Amino acid sequence: MRNIFLSLLAVLSLAACAEPKWAPDAAVQRAAFHSDDPPSITLFTVVRPSNGRGGHSGLLINGTQRILFDPAGTFSHPQLPERNDVVYGMNDKMVDFYIDYHARENWDMIEQTVPVSREVADMVARRAQGWGAVGKAQCAHSISAMLNGVPGFESVGGTWFPANLRKEFAEVPGVQERRITDATARKDYGVELVQPGDPRAQVAAY
Repeated sequence: MRNIFLSLLAVLSLAACAEPKWAPDAAVQRAAFHSDDPPSITLFTVVRPSNGRGGHSGLLINGTQRILFDPAGTFSHPQLPERNDVVYGMNDKMVDFYIDYHARENWDMIEQTVPVSREVADMVARRAQGWGAVGKAQCAHSISAMLNGVPGFESVGGTWFPANLRKEFAEVPGVQERRITDATARKDYGVELVQPGDPRAQVAAY
């Protein structure tokens, strides 16, 4: 019983570490990006190639506009306004930048994309926009909870672990998966990086 209590206390402590952010309306409207690609939901999972364990989960939502739900993530750029963990302005170059940011020598990026209707994509987007800031170590938990009840994603149950979320997402009908390594990630996205010493230049610690 004591161990259960300590585990719950740890989870509540992590949740308290959430850092709310709220970009102004003008910045969000200016950054809004509409993709001509068909509507889709993409799960990104950062995994260790040595053992398959996951270090982080992110969700790219391509509906009326393309946004990124990056719960408890460290990814950021001055041109990308953020409201809590929802990042706006995710054009193709910024998506490549996001992938390259996470793919490195000891970490691969698994991309799983599911085609959906515009209505489903916008439903998930609204949930992401209303979710609020996510505490550390809760990326997979928040994404799996967000997808609960979304048509077509019945295979996704509640989980705290990115690797488990990836396995459940693989059962969604129509999913297409690819693995991106540090060697295969695109480097020609042309996004100006932040200056050395800027806190936003730090890499994620998995």
